[in-house]
Amino acid sequence: MAQYRYKALNARGELLDGQMEAASAAEVAARLQEQGHLPVETRPADAGGAGLDWRGWLRPRPLAGERLVQFTQQLATLLAAGQPLDRALGILLELPDDAASRRVVEDVRDAVRGGASLSAALERQHGVFGRLYVNMVRAGEAGGSLHDTLQRLADYLERSRALRTRVVNALIYPAILLALVGLSLLFLLGYVVPQFAAMYQSLDADLPWFSQLVLATGEFVRRWWLLLLAVPVLGLLWLERRRRDPAFQWRLDGWLLRQRLAGPLLARLETARLARTLGTLLRNGVPLLAALGIARNVLANRVLAADVDAAAEEVRNGIGLSVALARGKRFPRLALQMVQVGEESGTLDAMLLKAADTFEQQSQLALDRLLATLVPAVTLVLALVVGLVILSVLAPIYDLTSVVG
Repeated sequence: MAQYRYKALNARGELLDGQMEAASAAEVAARLQEQGHLPVETRPADAGGAGLDWRGWLRPRPLAGERLVQFTQQLATLLAAGQPLDRALGILLELPDDAASRRVVEDVRDAVRGGASLSAALERQHGVFGRLYVNMVRAGEAGGSLHDTLQRLADYLERSRALRTRVVNALIYPAILLALVGLSLLFLLGYVVPQFAAMYQSLDADLPWFSQLVLATGEFVRRWWLLLLAVPVLGLLWLERRRRDPAFQWRLDGWLLRQRLAGPLLARLETARLARTLGTLLRNGVPLLAALGIARNVLANRVLAADVDAAAEEVRNGIGLSVALARGKRFPRLALQMVQVGEESGTLDAMLLKAADTFEQQSQLALDRLLATLVPAVTLVLALVVGLVILSVLAPIYDLTSVVG
């Protein structure tokens, strides 16, 4: 099964843009037609398409991030208070601020009023509610505890969003610092240093080799500063485009896992995400094999996701989950031991959630340490570089002064 992007027109003539997991593009089109939509375009999600979709970046997704968490929490609260499902959805219809989210809630409410289950109604909104969300709701419906399931789902979404937010926030300051360092050096070498070069040239001074090197670098930066600014941007665009190639993404993910500093941190982050998802699914009654198929989709690293796929095949053949995951030799040993304890004691879901808490805390501690080390290191490097540049430029002045004196 692969992910496909699609565009289709619904019964109201509105353009739907989302993703669907299917065996082929033809199956995507057939399922869209069964739901009363008119397929316009279907293509693999990894395909480059027509290039970067800037409109997709700027257009907010309906019920994404914090809005999805709020929707889930509010729906769970209304159902726990005894409100019928269609009545609860009707109340929630008035809460979203954006029209796209209101249309999604309205479609779900209309489908429920038409006799569809909540999970089926959510599944029709492809690209909004993921497989994990739909399958947990389906399990809650089967177990007769929909409001409890929705509350657990809201807790899961909030924890996942908090972990992702912590990672992003930890990387923002170093990224800004590195950008400022680069721009400062660009200004120093491209504007300040060439002025000294012109002065020394007019004096016909004999400069030491390190001063000549700095002045030549400054002249190069003055002439080609636009190119130096464009190279990182073009490099990021190239990397973003190459990441859509599955083979390149596989090599990149494997390389990241092998790095001495980034590899263990990435493995802990992905382990926490996998354990949280798998434990939440098992606690809500989803079978282990189905839960593995869903949980592997939350992993951003394709090498680790392939290890989960291989482990699922082993589990299907009767091998324990801890043994199957250990064969890939990429997940942390502590996580495998906790999974083994959970299997032996019959509390796999609880141990997975405990493992998720443990590795989230370890990841946060590692990120804090990395940030505490990186910021002084970058500042020190900047100070040394600036000091060497200034020394290289000003040292000949003292030599000339001593000669004149």
